[in-house]
Amino acid sequence: MLDVKGDWAEQRPDVRPGGWAFQYANPHYPDLDDTAVVVMAMHRAQGSGSFEDTIDRGREWLVGLQSRNGGWAAFDADNVHFFLNNIPFADHGALLDPPTEDVTARCISMLAQLGETPNTSRALATGLDYLRRTQLPDGSWYGRWGMNYIYGTWSALCALNAAGIDHQSSEIRKAADWLIAIQNADGGWGEDGTSYKLDYRGYEPAPSTASQTAWALLGLMAAGDADHPAVGRGIEHLSRTQARDGRWEEARFTATGFPRVFYLRYHGYRKFFPLWALARYRNLKRSNSPSVPFGM
Repeated sequence: MLDVKGDWAEQRPDVRPGGWAFQYANPHYPDLDDTAVVVMAMHRAQGSGSFEDTIDRGREWLVGLQSRNGGWAAFDADNVHFFLNNIPFADHGALLDPPTEDVTARCISMLAQLGETPNTSRALATGLDYLRRTQLPDGSWYGRWGMNYIYGTWSALCALNAAGIDHQSSEIRKAADWLIAIQNADGGWGEDGTSYKLDYRGYEPAPSTASQTAWALLGLMAAGDADHPAVGRGIEHLSRTQARDGRWEEARFTATGFPRVFYLRYHGYRKFFPLWALARYRNLKRSNSPSVPFGM
């Protein structure tokens, strides 16, 4: 969207439009998560067409929407007036759009894939500081738009890897160790909506799902752990549970609308995330480098 200034312009009136929306047509509410992914896809496809101007415009809008605390939200900047969640008709507790770990990670991944570093980009450096501050003591990160800590941790590990953070750094090792520790006995990973409860005290086991298993695997591979036995067990789980039509069954909801209010089941999740994880594993095993070279 290049011509419409949406609601985000209330906070950032001097920023030019340049994002993409989650929906097919929603010019007033482009979102930063999808914008980051579109820019990364265009960057990787540069050989098949010239997207330089489009990438630059997307980057400009995304950087312009960074919040003062270093993080990024889904649709807005500095939308952190939390007292509004206590007014009577805000009982769902999600009236606002504050920065979140998963969206921040996606934006960092995009900037890093475009070649920016903590030394050359203030936006990337302050984003990394935000991720370091929000990592939980067990090593995980919260996931606002996917369920939940598995999703957030995958997102953050992709960002840290893309930004060139050492795979042996404490933040990466703590996160990878957490993912390995919560692997289910069948080799997969799972998490459900109870993880969003207000008195959350740590991971609670849930049945394995194809998409969450893929997120965990992609996170571990981003951490440089493609050769870890846990990754091998996860890959075997996906291979074993693949249906005859080449897809995976997934009855459980693994996406988040509003935490503790309603959840979503995107039918694409069970199709492309497992395939993505299997392809990433194959490519890393065939290559001479254990490192993922992309933002995601």
